[in-house]
Amino acid sequence: MSELANCARCDKVFVKTTKVVCPECVKEDEKLFQIVYNFLKKRENRQATIPEIVEATEVREDIILQFVKDNRLRSTQFPNLSFPCERCGEPIAQGKLCEGCTSDISSDLRHEQELERIKRRNDNEKNKVRTYFTK
Repeated sequence: MSELANCARCDKVFVKTTKVVCPECVKEDEKLFQIVYNFLKKRENRQATIPEIVEATEVREDIILQFVKDNRLRSTQFPNLSFPCERCGEPIAQGKLCEGCTSDISSDLRHEQELERIKRRNDNEKNKVRTYFTK
């Protein structure tokens, strides 16, 4: 069901469907994407980094990063495109976290699960000790 919302970019009121920006801002994003894509599809520009793209196209860096995050500009086609890991800031080409942060979080989670198992086992043993039997 549609609802009224303010555009996340220009703050205009619009009927929200699946996007958080108004149709005018979507059109503007599409124009900016075409500028960036036309720059990158030239053979000599395929190795360009984000600062080089910003300088050549005058499109803001955050918009280019959003294109990369949305997978509209793929690192398989343009290898020097990356965005920062949401945890440590390391450059990555896909996902939200780098491999290092992913493994750190996984090991922390495994450690917490092990501590929880040990705690449950100790609680069960304490309950067994308090149980008395009579004949």
